[in-house]
Amino acid sequence: MQLYQPARNIALEQDLTANFTKVYNVPKNVEAILRTSCYDCHSNNTNYPWYSNIQPVGIFMQNHINEGKENLNFNEYGNYSKRKQNSKLKAIKKQIKLNEMPLASYTLIHKNAILSSGQKQEVMNWIEKTSDSLSYKY
Repeated sequence: MQLYQPARNIALEQDLTANFTKVYNVPKNVEAILRTSCYDCHSNNTNYPWYSNIQPVGIFMQNHINEGKENLNFNEYGNYSKRKQNSKLKAIKKQIKLNEMPLASYTLIHKNAILSSGQKQEVMNWIEKTSDSLSYKY
């Protein structure tokens, strides 16, 4: 089992034109929060810890990353329809508010991904403001 290593979520060539930060004017503090707490599972690049080479941990992580990217991929956000983008934005806010994201299984080891109440409020306030401005357009 240790000989099997799942494919890594590392994009060698990146097209950043569809990136979340190209779609919206994301403040640096909000971007930093999202990168620290969300991007490992919701982007095309994961920072793998050393223990990801140990099976079945690596397999579990890769399945988790695949599922996360299927639900939301910040690097491909611009390829979503406007309706889906707005829906995803609201879902991000809802999941942060309900403490559903980042997952407890992730923050158990990645303590820096735990969102403080201040960080949650920063992200939710920005989403609220952004969603309000989008509602005028659609």
